[in-house]
Amino acid sequence: MTKSRTDSAEQVISYVRDTIARGELRPGDRLPAERDLALKLSVSRPTIRAGLRALAAMGVIVSRHGSGTYIPDGPPILGSEPLRFLAALHGFSREEMYEARRVLEVSAAGLAAERASAEHVAAIAEEIASLFASIDDPQAFLLHDIHFHRAVAAASGNPILGALVEMVSALYYERRRETATLATTRNLRDAADLHRSIYQAIRTHDADRARTIMNQHLLHSAAFQAEEEQPPPPASPPAAVPAKDPRIRRGRAAPSA
Repeated sequence: MTKSRTDSAEQVISYVRDTIARGELRPGDRLPAERDLALKLSVSRPTIRAGLRALAAMGVIVSRHGSGTYIPDGPPILGSEPLRFLAALHGFSREEMYEARRVLEVSAAGLAAERASAEHVAAIAEEIASLFASIDDPQAFLLHDIHFHRAVAAASGNPILGALVEMVSALYYERRRETATLATTRNLRDAADLHRSIYQAIRTHDADRARTIMNQHLLHSAAFQAEEEQPPPPASPPAAVPAKDPRIRRGRAAPSA
């Protein structure tokens, strides 16, 4: 892409950003067609497409086949792709991952206990039921685990916190699914019990207990994953087999020369 094309794509991004800032585009609204944007901004349609691709990568717009391009009408979502690049570049450790999760999710659990609506509580309860139903399927359990934490973050009532948890949990899922099959039924049942305790604290609006158990759960998960990542102990060398005495024949010692 040439510099002029890049600059023009930035013009498209600036136009959409400014239109949103003026309140002319709101969640759920449809953007003008590509040809209309091209005429309005005096740029080519390939340039419009380049700008729209950049906006889609940022999560600002979504394309619906046969319908057009829209501003998402759901909760805000931060794309996890930049975080994946940073993780690959800087080698985020397991400890850093769980530390970030505790900073975000312990607070989110407390806020959820204070603010959760009946709909939020029902969504969390549904994931609890799914966790117990998938104890024999570690991959399915992991997926419902992620959905549970996102539901708690959504119940916090803070869209920024919810978006951050969404982004970090996507990176966590990618890493965890590689080792999820190592979890035993006992491990998963213990985790499900802790999730249920967090849910009960949120349902009864006990913010202190929700924060305490969420912290306990994440510490427990970090310790369990650390055990999974330990290299297996080296195999013991086979026992030495004593050499056969050539003088022994049919159970008797051969006579000495």
